[in-house]
Amino acid sequence: MQNLKQVIAHAEKHCINNGSRLTLKRQRVLSGLVLSKRALSAYELIDFCKKEFGETLQPMSIYRILEFLKDQELVHKLDLLNKYVACEHINCNYKHLVSQFLICVKCQKVKEIHIDKSVMTGLQRNVEKVGFCLDSPQLEMNCICDACISSQA
Repeated sequence: MQNLKQVIAHAEKHCINNGSRLTLKRQRVLSGLVLSKRALSAYELIDFCKKEFGETLQPMSIYRILEFLKDQELVHKLDLLNKYVACEHINCNYKHLVSQFLICVKCQKVKEIHIDKSVMTGLQRNVEKVGFCLDSPQLEMNCICDACISSQA
């Protein structure tokens, strides 16, 4: 991930362009996600803000901030873990493709990759064939990262 100051500056500009503001509290929560090497829960972000900034944020505030950051496409919520990660492409200026998240079940490291449009079209067709409508195209897969595989050897 790029320099934290650059990421925050880009996120601020992105929010302004969308008619909103990246407040100091939002910046701090986003910083925690950008600096983390794994997905974080709301409560882990509360601990991060307390430790790094001496600021105690209430759970409802954190959840509102996370929802804002998610709506701005700066972070992603991982439903399998009920945790959040900063978008790996946070500094891009293009519309993001469908994300697939590879989640290490050992260390909870997360890697965001994109799915080819043809794969998503096929998945969408399969879903519709059986009478369902895809609610979210985001895919999350439990995996084991190379570092964890190496440490088992």
